[in-house]
Amino acid sequence: MTDSNRLRCERILVVGPSWVGDMVMAQSLFKTLKARHPGCHIGVLAPAWSQPILARMAEVDEAIALDVKHGQFGLSVRRQVARSLKGRFDRAIVLPRSWKSALVPFLAHIPTRVGFTGEQRLVLLTQRRKLDKTVLDQTVKRFVSLGLPEAEAQQGNFAIPTPSLETDSDNLAMLKSTHDLSERPAIGMMPGAEYGPAKQWPLAHFRRLAQQLVNHGYAIRVLGGPKDVAAGETITADLAHAYNLCGKTQLVDAVDLLADCQQVVTNDSGLMHVAAAVGSHVQAVYGSSTPRYTPPLTSNASIHTLALTCSPCFKRECPLGHTHCLQLIAPERLLQAIKLNEA
Repeated sequence: MTDSNRLRCERILVVGPSWVGDMVMAQSLFKTLKARHPGCHIGVLAPAWSQPILARMAEVDEAIALDVKHGQFGLSVRRQVARSLKGRFDRAIVLPRSWKSALVPFLAHIPTRVGFTGEQRLVLLTQRRKLDKTVLDQTVKRFVSLGLPEAEAQQGNFAIPTPSLETDSDNLAMLKSTHDLSERPAIGMMPGAEYGPAKQWPLAHFRRLAQQLVNHGYAIRVLGGPKDVAAGETITADLAHAYNLCGKTQLVDAVDLLADCQQVVTNDSGLMHVAAAVGSHVQAVYGSSTPRYTPPLTSNASIHTLALTCSPCFKRECPLGHTHCLQLIAPERLLQAIKLNEA
């Protein structure tokens, strides 16, 4: 077999991240691998919750569930998964920087195992790369770089393919019927942010904006998980054409519902990246984080940040107790941006 044929047939295991937004951004790596190695087989080892999202990525040939809770070591589970992978992959790309994330490829005896240096992974990885944060200054760049030759990756000027999740029109129709959604043009709202309140635009702002948008002829869809139910109720209570879908849909349903939204208003969150990957115009609000590091990966976005001297602080809660970086972004600013994007 020639070298070119061997590369075309290469079987690559990617150890995926544990967060929704990071998993969406990882698609940029999958696209890069398919472009560089046509015909390669990509398997993704990732938490069970991510399986439906991975199913919406055309580049993923195989999704392998690692049924270990976040923060749990789960050695027996990792050993079992490793046994099932032995002899099946030529190369492993380990995206997380933790020690335990590199354990399955090591136990599976995958010949080439690539990842960034971190947490004493000297033995677990065969290729350990130094992370230069000044060159790889975005999460998505770090992911893509691990799929490239090291010399090219260190330059940092490589292309970043845009994530693009597939949608399901039949599932969307079912969701509209099940939740009796309005036929008005929809605006999605995602008030949650798993990291903490310093990334969350005030609920009172979401509520006021929702009222203004309903008056302008829109329907509001608030999306999130079970933790966001109360937030969704604050935004939608007694408001016609406003729907609190938090905790009532699955993550994969959000893919189809967001694709059907003309625009979305969102914190820097996992669902922000989902919205970007399905083509909805993203109105992204940043507080303690920065769009320089985790921007929505789309040209179809408007960024709202004040760049105060105290931000970005990257804290879960505001160290100063006032969250001015979010409080001072008025609902009227978002309304104007939404209406401007209509034109």
